[in-house]
Amino acid sequence: MSLDTRKRLRKRRDMAIRMKIVIGADHGGYHLKKTLSGFIRQSGYEVIDVGAFSNEPSDYPEYARLVAEKIQSKEGWRGILICGSGVGASVAANKFRDIRAAVCHDTYSARQGVEDDAMNILCLGARVIGEELAKEIAKAYLQAEFKDLERYRKRLSMIKEFERQWTRKD
Repeated sequence: MSLDTRKRLRKRRDMAIRMKIVIGADHGGYHLKKTLSGFIRQSGYEVIDVGAFSNEPSDYPEYARLVAEKIQSKEGWRGILICGSGVGASVAANKFRDIRAAVCHDTYSARQGVEDDAMNILCLGARVIGEELAKEIAKAYLQAEFKDLERYRKRLSMIKEFERQWTRKD
């Protein structure tokens, strides 16, 4: 297989992955997850829903793990996690190597988190924001692109070095 063919296939695979959004929520975020899943699909993305599948009590760390693992394995491009405040999901997701998760309850932070910090999981609080604002935040997050500038690459390298030094491989 020629180098050009391999590059074209890699680009096609990367574009397919870019269209896959992994979404998860505990019971507190279940209803907002359902709303956002439909909105994201209508926006042209494929949604990989890892649960919860009801509003029965559940634990946000489990859904943070499921979303983070799908992002790590490149089964999905970006993730969205929803719990009551968004904070617990963010704390749990950030325990995983190569995950940069943040709570964003405004469009500026969602966009800037991707552009400057290569955020790959958006965390939302279903008890903090309403459905329409959540849709606008998700849209800003999904449309944003990492600014591939030296200062941002340097900061991302520093974060990766922290992960290398201070987390163990399991």
